[in-house]
Amino acid sequence: MDSSIFPLPVIRGLTDRLYDKRKAAALEIEKLARENAKSSERITQIIDTLVQDFVYSNNPNARNGGLIGLAATAIALGPAVVAYLDIIVAPVLSCFTNQDPRVRYYACESMYNIAKVAKGDILRYFNSVFDGMCKVCGLQITLNPPRPSQTLIIFYSQLAADTEGSVKSGAELLDRLIKDIVSELSTKSVAPEQPPLNPPETDEAIEVPESLPRNTAFSLPLFIPLLSERIYTQNSSARQFLVSWISVLDSIPDLELVSFLPEFLDGFLNFLSDPSQDVRVSTSVLLADFLREIKAAAHAAARVKTWPAKVQSSEHISDQAVPDEDKATEHKDSNVEGATSERRATEGDGTQAVATADAPDSPVSESEGTGKGTYVPGQGVIVKFDKLIQILIPHLSAPEEDIQSIALQWINEFIGIAPDIVMEFTPQIITSVLPSLAHDVLSIRNIATETNRNLQKLVLQSPMLKSKLDYRSAEAQDDPFDYQKTVSELRLQFLNENEETRVASLEWLLMLHKKAPSKILASDDGTFPALLKTLSDSSEEVVRRDLQLLAQISFHSDHEYFRGFMVNLLSLFSTDRRLLETRGSLIIRQLCVSLDAERIYGTLADILEKDEDLEFASIMVQNLNIILITSSELADLRKRLKNLDTRDGQQLFTTLYRSWCHSAVATFSLCLLAQAYEHAANMLQVFAELEISVNMLIQIDKLVQLLESPVFTYLRLQLLEPERYPYLFKCLYGILMLLPQSSAFSTLRNRLSSVSSLGFLHVMPKSYPEPAKRQGSKSVPGKQDEPSIKFQDLLLHFKNVQARHEKFRRQVLQNLARGTNSRSRRGKERMSVAGSSSAPMSSGAGNTLQTSMNAAVLGRSDGRERVSEGGNGPRSATDRPGNGTRSSSPTGARMAAGRSRLRKT
Repeated sequence: MDSSIFPLPVIRGLTDRLYDKRKAAALEIEKLARENAKSSERITQIIDTLVQDFVYSNNPNARNGGLIGLAATAIALGPAVVAYLDIIVAPVLSCFTNQDPRVRYYACESMYNIAKVAKGDILRYFNSVFDGMCKVCGLQITLNPPRPSQTLIIFYSQLAADTEGSVKSGAELLDRLIKDIVSELSTKSVAPEQPPLNPPETDEAIEVPESLPRNTAFSLPLFIPLLSERIYTQNSSARQFLVSWISVLDSIPDLELVSFLPEFLDGFLNFLSDPSQDVRVSTSVLLADFLREIKAAAHAAARVKTWPAKVQSSEHISDQAVPDEDKATEHKDSNVEGATSERRATEGDGTQAVATADAPDSPVSESEGTGKGTYVPGQGVIVKFDKLIQILIPHLSAPEEDIQSIALQWINEFIGIAPDIVMEFTPQIITSVLPSLAHDVLSIRNIATETNRNLQKLVLQSPMLKSKLDYRSAEAQDDPFDYQKTVSELRLQFLNENEETRVASLEWLLMLHKKAPSKILASDDGTFPALLKTLSDSSEEVVRRDLQLLAQISFHSDHEYFRGFMVNLLSLFSTDRRLLETRGSLIIRQLCVSLDAERIYGTLADILEKDEDLEFASIMVQNLNIILITSSELADLRKRLKNLDTRDGQQLFTTLYRSWCHSAVATFSLCLLAQAYEHAANMLQVFAELEISVNMLIQIDKLVQLLESPVFTYLRLQLLEPERYPYLFKCLYGILMLLPQSSAFSTLRNRLSSVSSLGFLHVMPKSYPEPAKRQGSKSVPGKQDEPSIKFQDLLLHFKNVQARHEKFRRQVLQNLARGTNSRSRRGKERMSVAGSSSAPMSSGAGNTLQTSMNAAVLGRSDGRERVSEGGNGPRSATDRPGNGTRSSSPTGARMAAGRSRLRKT
């Protein structure tokens, strides 16, 4: 437009490089605008001339003059400037990114004067003004990640933080003014002819609270997308700028910024890791305020939920008739929370809506503005708990301690105020909470422990949804708690390096199985093998909890499942012998504490009886026998074994006996424990036919040591009653004859000598009783047709099992001999090829090798040194007088080692 509307001195003044001359020219423009204030056409010409000829000019001085002129025009128009803001604001904002710092300063100054005159009406352009201030402040703009349905361009502002002090001061003045205007006038109603800025539905699909005024000068729903785009900045100054604005908006009650929290919470939490302490402190304070507002909204929802009862009580007292239609409307309004919960359960909305809180006795709508009820903090607030929890879950395992602590605190609070929604996210929450139980920071460890405890309590107290449909079918997925996914996540925690995490995961499984046994058992076939593998854990506490869970599962299962558990346990012991050695006793004892010991031993015995791995069966029986004799947890089982007069006692003894036959000494000790002394004496005759190996001598040595333990106190006292227990003496003297002269030999000999000195040996039985009688030392009162133990059949079974073991040992020796001979032949062939001369192996070499191997099995070091049985063998220099002669052969050393292990047991 032609600039001739301005006098020539004014034009020269606006383009002058001196500020005073430009200011004088601006005063002339202000005077001209006042004179033509009533002529909208003339004012439009003035503004267009300033914009086109000066603000958009390439001359920096002209731009500065144009900006001052626009500010002067706005001042001259006063409140009437509202009609011209559309053509004034945009040109000024375009100068916020000018390369000349003086232009940026005058742009801030011009916008300051315009906003000061326009006041609340400037908020109609708040997004543009805010964006301009962000650029002046050097805010690095980062748009949100692309949505699936959209393609967004990631744009970074090229402006760094402004180094000009004048620009900074101008921007700060403008920032404070806009904040004041927003605080005072953000909810001011606009003129009737102007369209509303807070429509119920926006392009960004942001749900607007009902309490938010619809016809205001400031649009929070339109501002939130702008904020969410800039919340991911990494610049400390920019973060402080955003924190200050979020604080201002949150301080305005009618805006209910907390309802829009999910739109910017993710990036806002990252402010807690900012290098600037001021940013971290300000962010922490704001997050605490948000959490307090969320809790207030939840309490308001609880109050709304109690109103229907109060309304019904009031109607009953006043006895006033209410039309059916009104009752239906009132019932619908008063059950907003219930409807929300129902929708959440069916649609997964996850939103807790707080109804507007007019008093129940005067349900006046908000638009009327004449309600008699008292304002309740948090009323009308929409809190999307599901979105908030989804945002918080990744931050539960954040490397920054402040972020992780805040996330844990919020989740812990949500458990109390939105339990139904939290329960839906339990699998994801425990994945992050359980590892935090072992955090290095005590405060995080404590809040994680509290969160885990409250979450367990929530799940445990939640009602079970009953359904006739199979819970595995898609039609029956009504329960908000996902058992299958939770169990899968807990199973993954078994691999965590922290003991506290592994223990907590097992405690969770214990609780879940107690609550819903069928769902846990059928949720995943990989759970049971994982529990068995956990028995090898390095932590004893983990093993104890694992055993407790396995026992609980077995207790609520049928016999087939329990037997399968025992089979898998034995298979684990068979493949992991170290586990059997280090944790076998603990595992068996803990299972006996949690379950019926007789059931466990009976099932294990039944399985081992048919086990084809004879070596493992023998080792396992020896371990079970030691546990049976020494463990305090099996005291009741030992008592039942002593009572062979009952059907149950006989059945238990027979079951154990048939399996115990894999170990001759274990079978003999079982007979002593059950006081079947006559049968034990008969077994000694079978011992004479067996090959007395080093392993067998070590077991006999252990048995002698056990006879001196408190468990066999009754047996030692029975030596004082030879008339009642004549076969007991024969059993013990038979053991004495099997032992080489060692410490065990001396111990048993001294024990028997102390009794024989009393003159009781004359009662030793001379012959065997009739086979039909009970082969024990106690009489059996009762009827003749009462079932009894068939000892002859048991003795025959013992012989057969031991014969299998003898055959197995011979095969092992033969295979070993063949392997040695084969290696020897290959060595000779290699030597022959190399041209070396060697003497041919004598025909008796194989026999000599076999003799040496047999000697090693019997405890001979070189095939010549024998176990001293009559006192003529080699003696150790450390033999004590009066205690017999101690063998110096490897047999004695192995037996000593066996005694040492027994003492540890």
